[in-house]
Amino acid sequence: MSGFPDPRIHSTVFRRRANGFNAEMTEPLLDYIVSLPKAELHLHLEGSLEPEMMLALAERNKVEIPYSRPDDVRAAHDYGSLQDFLDLYYAGMGVLCRGEDFEELTLAYLRRAAADGVVHAEVFFDPQAHTARDIGFDEVTEGILAGLSAGERETGATTRLIMCFLRDLSQASAIETFNEAAAYFDDGRIIGVGLDSAEIGNPPEKFARVFAMAGERGLKRVAHAGEEGPASAVRDTLDLLNVDRIDHGIAAVNDRDLMARLARVGTPLTVCPLSNVALKAVDSLRDHPLKRLLDAGVKVTINSDDPAYFGGYIAGNFFHTARALTLDKARLALIARNSLEASFMDGGAKAEFIRQIDAIQSAN
Repeated sequence: MSGFPDPRIHSTVFRRRANGFNAEMTEPLLDYIVSLPKAELHLHLEGSLEPEMMLALAERNKVEIPYSRPDDVRAAHDYGSLQDFLDLYYAGMGVLCRGEDFEELTLAYLRRAAADGVVHAEVFFDPQAHTARDIGFDEVTEGILAGLSAGERETGATTRLIMCFLRDLSQASAIETFNEAAAYFDDGRIIGVGLDSAEIGNPPEKFARVFAMAGERGLKRVAHAGEEGPASAVRDTLDLLNVDRIDHGIAAVNDRDLMARLARVGTPLTVCPLSNVALKAVDSLRDHPLKRLLDAGVKVTINSDDPAYFGGYIAGNFFHTARALTLDKARLALIARNSLEASFMDGGAKAEFIRQIDAIQSAN
C-alpha cells in the first residue's frame, strides 16, 4: 500500500466524523473493520466524485456549476427521493470531460478504498451519461482503465470494471452501448454489465434482450432491484435477467419465500446502508433490514454505492451499520467473507483472503 494513508491514520480521521461516539470505544471496532480484507461490489465511480475534485475539475474544464465551495455541494446532500439525488449526481458528473479526469477520479477512489481494507473492487460506470454529453465512449473507458491500472500498481488491490445501462433510457440505447463496448468485452477489460438509475417505472423486462445478449457473450450480469421498488422487482430481476448478483435488494425482507430462495441459491445482495438511509429507502440505520437478511442466510455484503454523496466509504458503512444494528465481530467477518465469495476475483486470491479473515476472526 505504498503511497497511501496508513489505515490507522484513516481511522483517526473517520473517528472525528463519527459524531456521538467515544474515541476509545470506537477505535477497536473501526480498526477491526479496516483489518478485514473486503471486496467492494457496488460502487459507482461517478458517485465517488468528492466536492473538492468536482470544483477543481469544473475550474480546469471551464464548466459552470452552481457551487463555489465544497460545503455548498455538501449542503445539497439532502434528498427527498432517489430522483433528487440523481439530479445532483448527473449535474456533478458534468465536470468529467476528458480521459485524465476519469483516471484521476478512479485513482482517488481506489486510494480511499485501500485505506478501508478493500483488496478487490468491482466498479460500475455509466457510459450513456457521458456519451450523451458528447464525451466519447473510448475517452471515458480508457481513462477509467488507466486509473484502475495505476491503483492496482500502488495498492496491490485487484479490480474489475462493469458497464451499467441507465434504466430510464431505452433498451435500444442500451444495445447500442453494448455493441460499442464489444472490443472491451472481447479482451476482458469490461467483465460484465449492470442496470442502474431510476427503478420505478423501468422494470427489468425492459432490458431482457440486452441482458440475454450479455449472457450469450459469457459476461457477468448484475442489476439494481428492490431499493425503491418492491420485493417482486427482485424476483422479476432474478427470473428475467438471470443476474449473478442483486444490487441493493433490501425489499426482499418483505417476502419470506424470496428470502428463502436467495439463501438457498446463494444469490448475493450488494447492500449500501448509508445510501439507503440518505435516499429514504429506510427510515434509519436502526430500521435497516440487513441483519434480518443476514440472519435468514442471505449472502449480504456491505458497500458504499455513491460515497461522495452519501457520507461514507466502505469502512464508514460497516462501522455505522455495526453500531446501529449491534453487529458483532463474527457477523462483520461473515459480511466481509460474503463480499469475497460474491466477487468475480480470481479463485486463488479469493481463497487466500478468506483464510486471512478466518485467522483474524480466530484471533478475536
